[in-house]
Amino acid sequence: MNIVGEELEKKGYEFIAINSQLGKHPQFVCIDQSNQRYFVIVKAIAYPDNPHNYDMIWMESFKKHAREQEAKVFYAGVGLQNAENPNKPVQLNEEYILEYAGLQTIETYLN
Repeated sequence: MNIVGEELEKKGYEFIAINSQLGKHPQFVCIDQSNQRYFVIVKAIAYPDNPHNYDMIWMESFKKHAREQEAKVFYAGVGLQNAENPNKPVQLNEEYILEYAGLQTIETYLN
Protein backbone atom coordinates (compact mmCIF):
# COMPACT_ATOMS: atom_id res chain seq x y z
CA MET A 1 0.00 0.00 0.00
CA ASN A 2 2.91 2.34 0.65
CA ILE A 3 3.90 2.65 -3.01
CA VAL A 4 0.32 3.56 -3.96
CA GLY A 5 -0.01 6.08 -1.11
CA GLU A 6 3.26 7.73 -2.16
CA GLU A 7 2.04 8.03 -5.76
CA LEU A 8 -1.22 9.62 -4.62
CA GLU A 9 0.69 12.12 -2.45
CA LYS A 10 3.02 13.05 -5.33
CA LYS A 11 0.00 13.67 -7.56
CA GLY A 12 -1.48 16.05 -4.97
CA TYR A 13 -4.36 13.98 -3.59
CA GLU A 14 -5.46 14.67 -0.03
CA PHE A 15 -6.32 11.63 2.09
CA ILE A 16 -9.75 11.56 3.72
CA ALA A 17 -9.52 7.97 5.00
CA ILE A 18 -7.00 5.13 4.93
CA ASN A 19 -8.02 1.53 5.51
CA SER A 20 -5.16 -0.95 5.87
CA GLN A 21 -7.39 -3.87 6.88
CA LEU A 22 -6.97 -6.81 4.47
CA GLY A 23 -10.00 -7.43 2.30
CA LYS A 24 -11.66 -4.08 3.07
CA HIS A 25 -12.17 -1.70 0.16
CA PRO A 26 -11.39 1.02 -0.64
CA GLN A 27 -7.97 1.31 0.96
CA PHE A 28 -7.80 5.04 0.30
CA VAL A 29 -10.47 7.70 0.06
CA CYS A 30 -8.98 10.92 -1.32
CA ILE A 31 -9.94 14.19 -2.89
CA ASP A 32 -8.19 16.17 -5.59
CA GLN A 33 -7.76 19.95 -5.81
CA SER A 34 -11.33 20.36 -7.10
CA ASN A 35 -12.78 18.28 -4.20
CA GLN A 36 -13.61 15.32 -6.46
CA ARG A 37 -13.73 12.20 -4.29
CA TYR A 38 -11.73 9.09 -5.29
CA PHE A 39 -11.90 5.53 -4.02
CA VAL A 40 -8.61 3.69 -4.47
CA ILE A 41 -8.59 -0.10 -4.44
CA VAL A 42 -5.19 -1.68 -3.80
CA LYS A 43 -4.76 -5.39 -4.47
CA ALA A 44 -1.52 -7.17 -3.64
CA ILE A 45 -1.21 -10.19 -5.90
CA ALA A 46 1.33 -12.98 -5.47
CA TYR A 47 3.26 -14.48 -8.36
CA PRO A 48 2.29 -15.98 -10.80
CA ASP A 49 -1.07 -14.16 -10.93
CA ASN A 50 -1.38 -10.94 -12.95
CA PRO A 51 -1.80 -7.89 -10.66
CA HIS A 52 -3.47 -5.89 -13.44
CA ASN A 53 -6.49 -8.19 -13.62
CA TYR A 54 -9.41 -7.88 -11.23
CA ASP A 55 -12.77 -9.54 -10.64
CA MET A 56 -15.12 -7.79 -13.08
CA ILE A 57 -18.31 -8.87 -11.29
CA TRP A 58 -17.05 -7.61 -7.92
CA MET A 59 -15.87 -4.37 -9.57
CA GLU A 60 -19.37 -3.72 -10.94
CA SER A 61 -20.80 -3.72 -7.41
CA PHE A 62 -17.99 -1.45 -6.23
CA LYS A 63 -18.58 0.93 -9.16
CA LYS A 64 -22.24 1.15 -8.14
CA HIS A 65 -21.15 2.14 -4.62
CA ALA A 66 -18.81 4.79 -6.08
CA ARG A 67 -21.58 6.25 -8.25
CA GLU A 68 -23.85 6.49 -5.20
CA GLN A 69 -21.09 8.41 -3.38
CA GLU A 70 -20.26 10.56 -6.46
CA ALA A 71 -16.73 9.17 -6.39
CA LYS A 72 -14.31 8.09 -9.09
CA VAL A 73 -12.38 4.83 -8.83
CA PHE A 74 -8.71 3.95 -9.19
CA TYR A 75 -7.43 0.38 -9.17
CA ALA A 76 -3.83 -0.30 -8.16
CA GLY A 77 -2.66 -3.86 -8.73
CA VAL A 78 0.62 -4.61 -6.99
CA GLY A 79 2.42 -7.81 -7.93
CA LEU A 80 4.88 -9.29 -5.44
CA GLN A 81 7.31 -12.14 -5.89
CA ASN A 82 9.99 -13.62 -3.65
CA ALA A 83 13.32 -12.50 -5.19
CA GLU A 84 15.23 -15.65 -4.25
CA ASN A 85 12.61 -18.25 -5.12
CA PRO A 86 9.47 -17.32 -7.09
CA ASN A 87 7.68 -20.40 -5.73
CA LYS A 88 7.97 -19.20 -2.13
CA PRO A 89 5.78 -16.46 -0.60
CA VAL A 90 7.09 -12.97 0.09
CA GLN A 91 8.19 -12.61 3.71
CA LEU A 92 8.64 -9.48 5.82
CA ASN A 93 12.20 -8.07 5.62
CA GLU A 94 13.13 -10.27 2.64
CA GLU A 95 13.97 -9.18 -0.90
CA TYR A 96 11.07 -9.17 -3.36
CA ILE A 97 10.31 -8.24 -6.95
CA LEU A 98 7.62 -5.60 -7.48
CA GLU A 99 5.30 -5.27 -10.48
CA TYR A 100 3.33 -2.02 -10.36
CA ALA A 101 2.04 -0.14 -13.40
CA GLY A 102 0.46 2.78 -11.55
CA LEU A 103 -3.12 3.79 -10.96
CA GLN A 104 -5.72 2.46 -13.40
CA THR A 105 -8.81 4.62 -13.85
CA ILE A 106 -11.99 2.53 -13.65
CA GLU A 107 -14.88 4.06 -15.55
CA THR A 108 -17.90 3.95 -13.25
CA TYR A 109 -20.52 4.58 -15.93
CA LEU A 110 -19.51 1.89 -18.41
CA ASN A 111 -21.20 -1.53 -18.58
